[in-house]
Order: sequence, then structure tokens, then C-alpha cells
Amino acid sequence: MRVFIAGVDGYLGWSLALYLAARGHEISGCDLFLRREWVAEMGSQSVTPIRRMTERLETFRDHFGTNLQFRKGDLRDYNFVLNCFRSFDPEAIVHLGEMPSAPYSMVDVNHAVFTQMNNLIGTLHILYAMKEACPDAHLVKLGTMGEYGTPNIDIPEGFFTIEYRERKDTLPFPRQAGSWYHQTKVHDSHNIMFACKIWGLRSTDIMQGVVFGTRIDEMKDDERLVTRFDFDQCFGTAVNRYCAQAVIGHPLTPFGRGGQKRGFLPLRDSVQCLTLTITNPPKPGEYRVFNQFEEIYSITELAQKVKKVGEELGLKVNIRNLENPRKEMEEHYYNPDHQHLPDLGYKPTHDMEQELRIMLNDLMKYRSRIEVRKEALNPDIRWDGTRKKVRFLSRGAEEQGSKGAEEQGSKGAEEQG
Repeated sequence: MRVFIAGVDGYLGWSLALYLAARGHEISGCDLFLRREWVAEMGSQSVTPIRRMTERLETFRDHFGTNLQFRKGDLRDYNFVLNCFRSFDPEAIVHLGEMPSAPYSMVDVNHAVFTQMNNLIGTLHILYAMKEACPDAHLVKLGTMGEYGTPNIDIPEGFFTIEYRERKDTLPFPRQAGSWYHQTKVHDSHNIMFACKIWGLRSTDIMQGVVFGTRIDEMKDDERLVTRFDFDQCFGTAVNRYCAQAVIGHPLTPFGRGGQKRGFLPLRDSVQCLTLTITNPPKPGEYRVFNQFEEIYSITELAQKVKKVGEELGLKVNIRNLENPRKEMEEHYYNPDHQHLPDLGYKPTHDMEQELRIMLNDLMKYRSRIEVRKEALNPDIRWDGTRKKVRFLSRGAEEQGSKGAEEQGSKGAEEQG
């Protein structure tokens, strides 16, 4: 298939390009390299050293015997998007080209407005360019499980059937975004669903959990092919931050009481799921939703897993809770469905501890790159709009929070069982 990847220089975009090329697909992509700039703005860098795109493209050709047809450009430029689609005529378009950070969107008014404009305009341009240039293509849009929030009921895959005043209908499941970034994802979902309805486009909205990992097999131990690994407060997920902290002897820092639950899956399983989605398109006019994750943990349980694996590798790992800079429920029910991808043949390849062992071994090679930017691990972006460093909780509060998280986890397991 001819697959176009918007955001091909990013963590997922580059990995997916390698995975698809290794399976004989023809790949084109675009990027403006903004992720590199945003991370630098946060005073950080990728732990894994990322090469210039010219070297990446040469290495891609050396390993896969074909070119990655790359264009530098901005999705906010409609003519750029339209020309990309006209010249490549994609059968599938994977949209990974958005600003992906909740904290970055909460810095101030300028970052909030940029996030809204960048993400919404880029997606609308892709939809209109598809309508004009390749209306039969399949849009695979990267959403997020964060669109749903943490409702006190089970979370279906996009839609649910409701009965109200003796009438029944199937409707989109309510969204409860937790940041200006997550709001853009909700708006994207509504816009894409509307475009499928009025123009007959086809799209799959991927509600993805937290992706973690430093490699996929297609990188072949060639450092020039590695994907980026961020650990700063904006672009490093909790898993990434914990692993970076473990490697340099910094305490692992769950936010608040640590009972927040999320879904997780390894990078190698994410690209498998995306490929299954690409190669099994919906019907014209169909908008479908896949929840994409494998395991659910609280952020305290996640820290405990990193501690366990780190200590097995000889690292000294402690856990110290930070006050929570976000406005979120810290103890909650969480039971989302995820059946559509297994029905297409998805099978997980690694459990979390296996993948954490690979990650920590990889990161230890680049310890100095974390050390030199370790200040980026200390959050100061708060949901109340202030910028000041977050403090460690007192030991008593940590112990109470950990106990509360364990009790809530047991209760949740009973309810889910």
C-alpha cells in the first residue's frame, strides 16, 4: 500500500515508517521538525541521539532498498497538504502531525492558542485535501484515551447505545477532556466524524493509551535508525520520566496520591496495531473508533514496576510522590473496552516488565544525556496557570497516598471482576 505519514520525524511516525517499509509498503511523509524545537524549548533533548533527516533518509534507503519520500512542510499550509496528496496519491494517511502534550498546552494563553490552531487547522486541511485529491483513501487519525476522561462507567470503543425516555439510539460516547490539548483531540474526532458523514470519507480514530519503549526490531541495532525518547515534563510520559529518573538515581515521582489509572502498550505493539488498522480499512462513509492499549496500571503501580526491574539491573531506585500540578481525579474507576484490534489479529508481543528491561538497558548507554538535562525532570507547569516548581509530598502523605492507591486498585479489580 501507499501510506502517507504526517509527523514522520516523530516518535511514532519514524517507527511506523520503518515497520511498514520492512513489510513492503511504499512510504511518504512530511514533518516540520517542531517536536525537536518544543523539546529544546523545555530545556531538554531526546535521550537517544536523533540524526538529521538527511542522514535518516540515507540510512532508510540503505536498510530497506527504497526511498522514504519526504517533504518538509506545515499542515497549516493547505496547498502544501494538497500537493503532498496529489503527488503521492496515498491509499492510507496516518495523521500523527499534532502537538501531543497536555502540559505544553497549559503553559499560558499563547501555548493554548497555538495548540488549538495547530491541531485543528492541520486536521481540517487533511480532510479537505483528502476530499479534493484522494477521497477513497483511509484516514488513520491518532486520538488518545484521554478524550474519554475517567467516567465512573465502562468506556466503550467510541459509541454506546443509550435509552432515554423510552427511546433508544447509538451515540458517540461522551468526551471529558483534561487539558487544552485533549480538547483539540475531541474536536478532531467530531470534525472527522462529520467529514465522513457528509463527504463519504473513511476514517479510523485510534484512542491510544500511553506508548512506551525505545526500539522496534526493524531498527536493527543501528543507532542511525533509533526513534526519539523524551523525558521532560511536557513530552516525556510517566513511563519515560520514571525510566530516566531510575537511570540517574533520581527518585521516581508519581503525581499526587498516585492512584490515576491509564492504559499502556509497548511501541512495538503500537506499530503492529496501526498496521492492522491501515491494512483493514472501513467502508466509505464509515467513521470507526479503536481503543488501543494492552495493560492498565495506576501510576503508583507503574513506578513500582520500574523500581522492580531497575533493581534487578543493579540500579538503586526510590519512589517519592510529588504534589500534583494537574487538575484530575487521582482515584477513579477505569475499565475501557479494547476488542476491535484483537478481532483484526492483534497479539501482544512483550509484557511491560520485558519492555522496561530493554528500555532501561538502552537508556543506561545514554546516561550522560539525561544527566546534562536533568532539570527538565522537575515539573513547574500547573493547571492553575502558574509556573513554580512542584514540591515533594511529606513522607506521611506519600505513605497514605500509596495505601489509598493500593486499596482503590483492589476495589477496582473487584468491580471489574
